[in-house]
Amino acid sequence: MKRSILALVTGLVIWAVVATLLNFGLRAGLPGYRVAEPAMTFTLGMKIARLTLGALASLAAGAAAGLIAPSKPGVRWVLGAVILALFIPSHPVWYHLTFLGTLVPLVALGGAMVGCNGADRREEIAANVDRAPTVGQN
Repeated sequence: MKRSILALVTGLVIWAVVATLLNFGLRAGLPGYRVAEPAMTFTLGMKIARLTLGALASLAAGAAAGLIAPSKPGVRWVLGAVILALFIPSHPVWYHLTFLGTLVPLVALGGAMVGCNGADRREEIAANVDRAPTVGQN
């Protein structure tokens, strides 16, 4: 239970950190982004960049949760649902349908990318290393 809570909290922190850092990049790299941000009057390119930012932050959050609690895949889904719940009130659904619709699956995918069942995966890797031929063996 402690690992699940730690995975959930860490995933939330990772999402916020990754999103914030990438948003700094958008402000620095996209002309007009800083001016458009307060009123959310984004160009199509800015919207695509923001969707990409959200996808990358979601993958990172899921990966972090998956590393901390690899045998608890449900934690990733709960994390995605919590992130989704945090964004629904502040974002119009019609505008962010892609963003909101991909939050939960991308968090789950991020966790799956690092191996949902970490203990089993570590055993599989160790078994493959033991069977690998050494230099000079045929």
